[in-house]
Amino acid sequence: MRSSGKTDTGSKRKSNQDSIFFCDKPVGPLSNLYIVADGMGGHRAGDMASRMAIDITVEFIKKSTLENPIAIMKRAMIFANNEIYKAANNDPDLSGMGTTMVAAVVQDNKLYVANVGDSRLYIVGNDIKQITMDHSLVEELIRNGELERKKGRNHPEKNIITKAMGSKDEVIPDFFEIDFNPEDKILLCSDGLSNMVEDDEIRDIIVDHTNLEKTTEALVDRANYYGGSDNISVVVISI
Repeated sequence: MRSSGKTDTGSKRKSNQDSIFFCDKPVGPLSNLYIVADGMGGHRAGDMASRMAIDITVEFIKKSTLENPIAIMKRAMIFANNEIYKAANNDPDLSGMGTTMVAAVVQDNKLYVANVGDSRLYIVGNDIKQITMDHSLVEELIRNGELERKKGRNHPEKNIITKAMGSKDEVIPDFFEIDFNPEDKILLCSDGLSNMVEDDEIRDIIVDHTNLEKTTEALVDRANYYGGSDNISVVVISI
C-alpha cells in the first residue's frame, strides 16, 4: 500500500476547513486508514469540526477490539458525531458546526468505504467510478428525476448538504464493500476538487502520473487553475 495526500486553501477562501488523514500502516485492528473531512459552520467551527471528526475517529479505532472493518468505522463515526454535536451545543462559537467525512480501508482484498456528506471516493482505472453517493440537495433532485446530472454541477444550491457529522445527535453513514482491481487507484476528495474538475479529467490526471505525490499536487493545481473556489483535499491510494 502506498498513499499521498494534500489539502489546500484554494484560490478564493481565506482559511482551510478541510482535514485529511492517510496511513498505510495498521491503525488499531485495521490494516490502514484514509479519511477526508470537509468542515462547515464558519471559520473556527468548520476547521474544528473536520479536525475533531478525524482525530476522534482515529483514536476510537486505535482502541477498538472489533474485527469487522464496517463495524469498526460505524462505531467510530457515530461516536465522533456525538462528540462534535455536544461540542457545538456547549460552545456558542461552535454552534451549527458540522463536517462531511469519507473514510476507506483496504483489507482482505476488499475496499471498505464509509461516507457522510458530499466528500467522495472514486475507483480509477480504465475508467473512473464514483463509489459514494452525495448526501446533498442536488443529488436528491437528480435521483428524483427533477434535475439533469449535467446541470447539477452549476446548480445554485449545489452546496446544501442533507447529512453531516455533528449537525444532529445521530447520524448513520453509508457503507460500501467493494471488490477492486489491484492495478486501480483509489481517490478520496472533498468537493473542492469534484466541483471544479470533471470526473474524466480527474481520471486522466491520475492515470498520467505514476508518482503519487505529483498526482495529488496535479489534482490540486488543476482545481485551482479552474478557479479554486473552495478548499481542496485529495488522498490517492495505490494498492
